[in-house]
Amino acid sequence: MSLTRRGVVLFATAALVLAGCSSQGGDGAADKAASEKVTVEWWNIGTTEPLKSLLAEQAKAYEAAHPNVTIKNVPIENEAFKAKIATATQSGKAPDVYATWGGGVLQQQIDAGLVKDLSADTASWIGNFTTASLQAYQFDGKTYAIPNDIGMVGFWYNKALFAKAGITEPPATWSQYLDDVKKLKAAGITPIALAGKEKWPGHYYWAYLAMRIAGLDALKQAGADHDFTKPEFVSAGEHLKQLVDLQPFQKGFLGAGYSTPDGQAATVSNGKAAMELMGQWAPSVENDTGKGLGENLGFFPFPAVEGGKGSAADAFGGGGGYAVGANAPAEALDFLKFLHDPAQHRKVVESGALLPVLKGEEDAVKDANLAVVAKTLASATGFQLYLDQAYPPAVGQEVNDSVAALIAGSKSPEEVAQAITETAKSE
Repeated sequence: MSLTRRGVVLFATAALVLAGCSSQGGDGAADKAASEKVTVEWWNIGTTEPLKSLLAEQAKAYEAAHPNVTIKNVPIENEAFKAKIATATQSGKAPDVYATWGGGVLQQQIDAGLVKDLSADTASWIGNFTTASLQAYQFDGKTYAIPNDIGMVGFWYNKALFAKAGITEPPATWSQYLDDVKKLKAAGITPIALAGKEKWPGHYYWAYLAMRIAGLDALKQAGADHDFTKPEFVSAGEHLKQLVDLQPFQKGFLGAGYSTPDGQAATVSNGKAAMELMGQWAPSVENDTGKGLGENLGFFPFPAVEGGKGSAADAFGGGGGYAVGANAPAEALDFLKFLHDPAQHRKVVESGALLPVLKGEEDAVKDANLAVVAKTLASATGFQLYLDQAYPPAVGQEVNDSVAALIAGSKSPEEVAQAITETAKSE
């Protein structure tokens, strides 16, 4: 999903700070370096407002503070960006600064020697970022990209329908969740909307259950060992089958889209299902495709699984960051630092275009629903990137396909684990 979603004093302050940083060293070499013309090519996905204008303003602000630097701002729509960056990296090149979602694709770029290790250069300011926001961009203890946005998947629910079913508070455990599904059905309410046709929404359930049962470290190890057949991963499928066996989804869910007029988001938005498991963009899509729930819309994190090794405070989702090409000039990293100066990044968060990645930014989120997500992420003990991004593309697709088959009743939990393992081993 696309993540499209203070003035003169701040600009002047940032400019003075950056100008001071750039003029360190009193010898002639520093003066010479400051006068040399440098172009930094910046590929980003800020193609819609307000992000598009805000990013353009930031580029101009940096140029004003550094007259010798030109920021070549290249906004590219999400899907077009994926194709363009793939073509560039396959030819052995990478832009100076470019958008990344981390995970398996970034790992491939690192292995190809196309990405700069930022660990040493960011050591003095990397501590400003939340734990959750960094994890998709760190490999073997090293940092290869800087987070710029983050979001998480959780349950968006209709408070009125929950109350009608006699549910007084969101479930904290998987058993309570299943009980609530039963209460909703007993009250004549469809518990869950699901876009079965698109597959990726279904993988959220299996992924979260694997996190809660096996734990984050086990998911990471399975990716490295290419082995998802361990009992905990089979158990994730068994727990999901417990839910599927309750027949909790709307009629025709296997053929339903996500953002279509009769799809998952609209079904919740129009009060025809009590909840959906979806990312932070859910309220926006619900409002676009249906009537909207207004004050009846609530959010709760995925519940804990009794006896599981994973923490209920671990979050699952994704975001966006920026990597630096291996051959980029030093000014590329300096520009990246500027983008993440607290005053600069806060302006974008306040606009609603991004969610906080810096500690203490949560109060800048104005939307009530997104504020709940931001606070949950700020206290997250760990973070797991979407499995269809965390692993190599073929493995991620197999997760989506196999989990969809389990939900449709054509694969067992064991067969899901085996299919993912076979694909991982063949990569």
